[in-house]
Amino acid sequence: MIMSASAPDFETLRQYAPPADLLADRVILVTGAAEGIGRAAASAYARHGATTILLDRNGPGLEDARRSFTADGEREPSLVQMDLATATTADYRRLVEKIDEEFGRLDGVLNNAGWIGALHPFEYVEPQLWGKVIAINLLAPFFLTQWCMSLLKNAEDPALVFSLHDTRRAYWGAYGVAKAGLEAFLHIVADEYHASSMHPVRVIGIDTGPVTTSERRRHYPGEPLDAHPGPESVVGPYLFAMGPDACGLTNVVLR
Repeated sequence: MIMSASAPDFETLRQYAPPADLLADRVILVTGAAEGIGRAAASAYARHGATTILLDRNGPGLEDARRSFTADGEREPSLVQMDLATATTADYRRLVEKIDEEFGRLDGVLNNAGWIGALHPFEYVEPQLWGKVIAINLLAPFFLTQWCMSLLKNAEDPALVFSLHDTRRAYWGAYGVAKAGLEAFLHIVADEYHASSMHPVRVIGIDTGPVTTSERRRHYPGEPLDAHPGPESVVGPYLFAMGPDACGLTNVVLR
């Protein structure tokens, strides 16, 4: 496994305050962007000069994000409504063709979309639920990244970022398996597109730990709303990983 220099401390990156033009002229695709960490990261990218492409199955959530971005003076995002549970290679091909036609480039991808499904002892997980969780959390980022790589390889400073979640413990079933697989996929891609390869791509994973989102509230209904920080408090590492200050850093997970 080819590794780069040591990553900065995660808590330090939470306070990361880059210049307003950090991502100027960059086109960045964010999945799971209608709410939570995806929306917060996409908004931060837009505030720092990027043109953002927001992908989510939640159409109303995407429209709400668009209104929020423009109301805050950020560049209006491009919206893509897609259900990653059922997306096909034809859907990914059309997405990449649309990005190429509309923008002519792609500088970064944040694979953030995720779905826990349900917490069960593994003996009681139904095959249909297992398949949907694996599709959203592992199959979709694999094949979306595969199709986007043709555009990323042509960027000057391409970045591929993954939202990770270490849940290799009891009752996390398909989600725990999928997220462990996604982290393995990160290292595989980083090894294939390392700095000395023909087409280097920066590959970084981010595991924020507990963050208060609607998905977390569904699975921890008794938890106080202020038990953990909100999505906006963890955008620093996402800005760092996507921007030029992370140049030379790859094949690492910021935890």
